[in-house]
Amino acid sequence: MKDGSLYFIIRFKKMNCLYLAQILRHMKKTIYIFASLVLAIGLNSCGGETEETTGPDMPQESNETYSYNSGTTELEWTSYKTSDKVPVAGGFNEMEISAQESKDPKEVIESMTFSIKTASVETNNEERNGKIVEHFFGTNNTETIEGSVKSLGDNGKAVITITMNSIDFDVEGDYTLEGANFSFISSIDVSNWNGIPGIDALNTVCEDLHTGKDGVSKLWSEVGLSFSTKLKVTP
Repeated sequence: MKDGSLYFIIRFKKMNCLYLAQILRHMKKTIYIFASLVLAIGLNSCGGETEETTGPDMPQESNETYSYNSGTTELEWTSYKTSDKVPVAGGFNEMEISAQESKDPKEVIESMTFSIKTASVETNNEERNGKIVEHFFGTNNTETIEGSVKSLGDNGKAVITITMNSIDFDVEGDYTLEGANFSFISSIDVSNWNGIPGIDALNTVCEDLHTGKDGVSKLWSEVGLSFSTKLKVTP
């Protein structure tokens, strides 16, 4: 009985040792796998940061240069006659605009200066053209209209300085600048340039044409302005 008990105890201890060894081997394997996962996650995180800072999706600086192109420029003014405010559209045939070249189209527009010869006024009516030159611009002593772009705001508002009748006045209007395409729309009152004497003189010689259904002859001092241009893009 003693020998049998001893054999059972020794066998039981061996079985416990084998079972313990298996548990230890399993724990080592689990720890190894866990450590490998942690290392892999750490390496992937570092790799992700590197791609974000040096990857191909980072914005590249453009080498394109923008400049003014006179062939794409349109300037139109709209005056109004009679009490019903009937529009009369026109423009100018001689206008000089200069601007700097830049990689930023906004800088090109903000550098613009212009000079317009009032004798080149065009309304598709020669008789009317002559009356405007003589009686409006002539009375107001304005052979040229000078000006420059003062600012382009982030709110879509632009300010342009216009010189007429020896008076400088800032005009605010709405603008859009999409790529190389620029447009500006505004309305001015020529009284800001002491232009009422010219309005009265022109209205007098065109009294019949400026008389509406109410029998009143009227030429408004308000004038609408519209300007657009497409900048030249050089790669």
